[in-house]
Amino acid sequence: MARRNKKNSQDPIKEPLLRKSISAKKDMFGRSLSLSALILIGVVVFSIFFFVLSRGLMAFTLDGINPFKFIFGTVWNPTTPDSNGNLQFGAFPMIVGSFLVTLLSALVATPFAIATALFMVELQSNWGKKIMQPVVELLVGIPSVVYGFIGLTVVVPFLRKTFGGSGFGILAGTIVLFVMILPTITSLTVDALRNVPNHYRELALAIGATRWQMIYKVILRAATPGILTAVVFGMARAFGEALSVQMVVGNAPIMPNGLLESASTLTSILTQGIGNTSDGSVQNDVLWTLAMLLLIMSLFFNLIIRFIGKRTNITQGGH
Repeated sequence: MARRNKKNSQDPIKEPLLRKSISAKKDMFGRSLSLSALILIGVVVFSIFFFVLSRGLMAFTLDGINPFKFIFGTVWNPTTPDSNGNLQFGAFPMIVGSFLVTLLSALVATPFAIATALFMVELQSNWGKKIMQPVVELLVGIPSVVYGFIGLTVVVPFLRKTFGGSGFGILAGTIVLFVMILPTITSLTVDALRNVPNHYRELALAIGATRWQMIYKVILRAATPGILTAVVFGMARAFGEALSVQMVVGNAPIMPNGLLESASTLTSILTQGIGNTSDGSVQNDVLWTLAMLLLIMSLFFNLIIRFIGKRTNITQGGH
């Protein structure tokens, strides 16, 4: 009886000590909210992949289209049968067109972006922060239809007058995408350069390196993973861009024999045809297959650049 009374007398003291505080409850709520958001994002991403892949494979599983002929075929005629009464679904011209405009625009934009970022961070940092940074951020927010309209009214007539032909083609799409992804790559490259520790610069100058040697032997090498990430984002925007490319590329589903000839991309064919097909038809199924290829290619680009970034980190760590 005495022990029970003693235990009861300790309960008022023990209970407040074991009770969770308000901060602990808030922390638990924040953890639960973050975990719920993470699970929701995972479910959404998985659902998107599952939906696109399931719809994209219908052309092969239900419609009986040969995957090899679909990917490497060069004739795209999904509405009019040929002499044998067969519809032709050759996506290779659109795949080549997508790769060309993406790679060419990235190759052209990357040197300009790196040079602009170096000017903003290493050469004229004060002027870059006050003037160049707001301009770059403003260019990032311009809608793609504006870039496409400028390309249609300025770039295409210029190419037509300079080189002849219609002016539509891979070169026009490359120029438009170059202007579009340049602010994105520049902005992320600026962040990568600013994340390089200042003692890298101080040590390089202390051992007698010139300013230019410090930039291209130390700063650029240290910022290489961040620059590669910037290129990934730029290529992702270029590869998935639809409206602006559709306005200037010509939208001809044929193999491009030159930069000045009309061509097409995966996104341009998708935006043109998705509203003109009925759900469940073979024409609609092959468009979903193009969307699946677009998704797979985007993931492929990201995996390659991430692999290069990891190898770069390993090399730098070894030195």
